[in-house]
Amino acid sequence: MIDLRPFASLGGANHGWLNAKHHFSFADYHDPARMSWGKLRVWNDDVIAPNSGFPPHPHRDMEIITYVREGAISHRDSLGNSGRTGAGDVQVMSAGTGITHAEFNQEDVATTLFQIWIQPTRSGEKPGWGARPFPRGERAGRFVVLASGFDDDTDALPIRTDARVVAATLKAGDTAEYPLGRDRRAYLVPATGAVEIDGTRVNARDGAAISDEDVLRVTAIEDSEIVLVDAA
Repeated sequence: MIDLRPFASLGGANHGWLNAKHHFSFADYHDPARMSWGKLRVWNDDVIAPNSGFPPHPHRDMEIITYVREGAISHRDSLGNSGRTGAGDVQVMSAGTGITHAEFNQEDVATTLFQIWIQPTRSGEKPGWGARPFPRGERAGRFVVLASGFDDDTDALPIRTDARVVAATLKAGDTAEYPLGRDRRAYLVPATGAVEIDGTRVNARDGAAISDEDVLRVTAIEDSEIVLVDAA
């Protein structure tokens, strides 16, 4: 089953420095039909103006994954962590018992990113942050795990939840498969391009809520960059 959520149907707000679109209810956007998808609670499509960003603010009990599409984001938090995550790369913040952080675009161009929140299955643990590069070329024609709560995914950034964040880059005409399982849910968004899943076209920045699929087969209609969350 695929529930297509076209980009034009998403909620959101333009704050000048931040133009945000929300795949799920968030901030002033409320849609009772789009509260979550399994443990996936937030998927924001953010465009952050140059030399601006989110000032320090707190979180707790949430796994927050940032996938940078263009530009870069610079992180600073109350644990003393700091770092710059560039296009195609990923950072993960496990809010745990509480953390305060700031995220700024210190570049001279707009930064575009996906901000993904997944509810944890483990609570009461210390907060943490990590980032690492994931070269787009290494995902050519296949899904690569970026963040995971499963021990087998040793090359992925760890998250404290029963979920995976995966990505693939496909040339037009290529097909990639992901073993989902009928007891799981997936949410897929093409960062660029357009893909087809079971006869349904999913354009850039559309969302596709997917369930009841043993193996997910994604075929690129155009050269595409895909991000997917697999969550119970």
